Amino acid sequence: MPEIDDMELLAQYAREGSEEAFATLVKRHVNLVYSVAWRQVGNDGQAGEITQAVFILLARKAKDLSSRTVLSGWLYHAARLTAANFIRHETRRIHREQEAYMQSTLHQGTSEADWPELSPMLDEAMGNLGKTDRDALVLRYFDNKSLKEVGQKLGMEERAAQKRVMRGVEKLRKFFSRRGVVLSAAAIATVVSANSVQAAPATLTVSICATAAKGSAAAASTLTLVNGVLKLMAWTKVKTAIVTGVALLLAAGTTTIVVKSVQAARQPDIQGIWIATNDLSGWGIEKDQSPKTRLVMKITKIDGRYHASGENIDQGNRATNIANFQYDGSAIHGEIPEEGSAFDGILNSDGTRVSATIKQRGAPNLHLTFNRTTNPPQFPEPLADDDFAPRADLKLQGYWDGNIQNISRGKPPVHINIKIAETADGTFRADLYDPSPKESVRQPTEVTYDGHTVKIMPMAGYGMFEGTLSTDGRELNGQWTQGGIPMPAKLTRAIYRP
Repeated sequence: MPEIDDMELLAQYAREGSEEAFATLVKRHVNLVYSVAWRQVGNDGQAGEITQAVFILLARKAKDLSSRTVLSGWLYHAARLTAANFIRHETRRIHREQEAYMQSTLHQGTSEADWPELSPMLDEAMGNLGKTDRDALVLRYFDNKSLKEVGQKLGMEERAAQKRVMRGVEKLRKFFSRRGVVLSAAAIATVVSANSVQAAPATLTVSICATAAKGSAAAASTLTLVNGVLKLMAWTKVKTAIVTGVALLLAAGTTTIVVKSVQAARQPDIQGIWIATNDLSGWGIEKDQSPKTRLVMKITKIDGRYHASGENIDQGNRATNIANFQYDGSAIHGEIPEEGSAFDGILNSDGTRVSATIKQRGAPNLHLTFNRTTNPPQFPEPLADDDFAPRADLKLQGYWDGNIQNISRGKPPVHINIKIAETADGTFRADLYDPSPKESVRQPTEVTYDGHTVKIMPMAGYGMFEGTLSTDGRELNGQWTQGGIPMPAKLTRAIYRP
């Protein structure tokens, strides 16, 4: 017996109030709606509430939808709008939670390595498509319809439907590529088809049928969602009419100020200072510690264009220019040609956080979260020669040359230099260098001295020296601890030769 068409079932519900017809629609599409919601919020309870709201919307709009509506496409769009509305009002941190939760709960398959990267961006990418392209992809990869069935739903030949699907996937590929996820169109189609729809909780169907079809009381928060999305849908229609009108005005040769004003209103301003913390390779003081450094990105806007530079606070790298800096309202891209690296990030909805991937030749991708800050750390300026010139009244100030005895058999000592500047009140500034290539690696360093014990620790956390000053003030004897392993170390005053 052939399956009854979606819109026939919806019409039956609209005419007769048939709960059986509506329940059939819910069973047929609940997994699709639930999956869209879950990808946005990463929480079973919240995804269930959003799914319920979408089907309440469907029940309310049943009489208004055209018989030519692709119902799965309409439900997909409604689910995306409802989830976005939910996020806007309920949470500002859902994106990070969603990614962590997805990686532990989604199906594992041949495309599992790519899905966690695509998943957080999939629904935004789908939302950027036109209605027909989006309906085609939902039918093909979310509903797993054949190309012939896609064509029938869209009112076109199978070959035309195939072209429409291919065009939609290519648009997704370009979207993901701009955000640092580079996959072929075929790979994207495979990943989306395998992972985009997951099973909704069995109890959700019963709950939806009770509240949406039968008119039982829904939670206040669910009704708030429904009313919010109804307004959003109404505004979408108005906005479409406005855009059409603007397009006609432009065709007549009138000004583009209206369009630019709308774009400016939608695009958060990213000027300011952003900070992230990066775990470095190697050991910290203890074996279970990793060295860390703070990365600061400064963004300015000059003559309508954004410019950016970066500072590595705890490793002493200042004001690296980020070239080819681009921002489209969501995606951020920049390049550091001299390091062979590229930066791609996504701005969150409230403009306070950037989830970024840094790619560098010969190194694994680096995933960082930059947060907007109004209180950035001060960059530690390199010491000038006069700053650390020896003085008789300052016990530690000067230039120190030393070795750390590597306890691994057959390994040579590690050679280090330290410049220490001391103030009259007993505070210190210091720079530690690996002199193997002449002062190529500067480590801003913290120094403390209580009259007996001297502690020297690079700000990034690459180990720590602890020892004592000799009576003649010419040597520091002690040990360097890194990875929980103490190693004998000795520093001797030396003459600095630039």
